[in-house]
Amino acid sequence: MLNEPLPAEQLEQVIDRFWETVPPLWNQVRAHIRAVAAAEFGLTVEQFHILRHIRRGVTSVSELAAAKQISRPAVSQAVDGLVQRGLISRTPNLVDRRCVQLELTPAGSALLAAVFENTHAWMKEQLAGLTPGELAELLGALEALKKVQARWSAE
Repeated sequence: MLNEPLPAEQLEQVIDRFWETVPPLWNQVRAHIRAVAAAEFGLTVEQFHILRHIRRGVTSVSELAAAKQISRPAVSQAVDGLVQRGLISRTPNLVDRRCVQLELTPAGSALLAAVFENTHAWMKEQLAGLTPGELAELLGALEALKKVQARWSAE
């Protein structure tokens, strides 16, 4: 057992490997998603993010501006384009007519689903070169990261 790293050394190795792997990997996935959204659907990055935020439950221009940390006029302009394309709809709030609720239309939902299905297929292609053993190891490592993420989220 002389050659086994101490737990502190292992932790340092894991942290180093995390930074070498996870951010660049995520950047590649994000770049693919953005490229598909732009090339196949003519969406700007901002429009794509707006659709994603609406899908996650952000339903007003003010909330979008806060979430994206950009001005309300900039969000409004992007929303206008998405409304014109039939990807989102605006519904006045019956209680407060100054508030307008944003929702994905079926076309907007279908567009997001298509982008993510394309990305899923692309990721399968990228992972296809791994052996069954490597896939099992990767799955175990991802499950461990999921536990860590759950603990971080609870803090």
